[in-house]
Amino acid sequence: MPLYEYITTDPEKGCRICRQGFELRRPVSRPPLETCPLCRNPVKKLVSRSVNTPKISKPLSVSDAKKAGFTVLERRDQGTYEKL
Repeated sequence: MPLYEYITTDPEKGCRICRQGFELRRPVSRPPLETCPLCRNPVKKLVSRSVNTPKISKPLSVSDAKKAGFTVLERRDQGTYEKL
């Protein structure tokens, strides 16, 4: 679900939350908010500074993880790990 940012159109009348701006996850199919959920004053949608990145669908291989700078450990016994 995308992340949307909203802020009040009239800072004099808005509540503490909508005066500072708030983020909300909403399905794309739903229309944008027109009022603050708390104080019911008008809000406008902002261009988000957040970037929605796709999740990796498969785990990285050991060689990919090492190339990325991660330390790869393998479990040997209860609580014992060995560096690969």
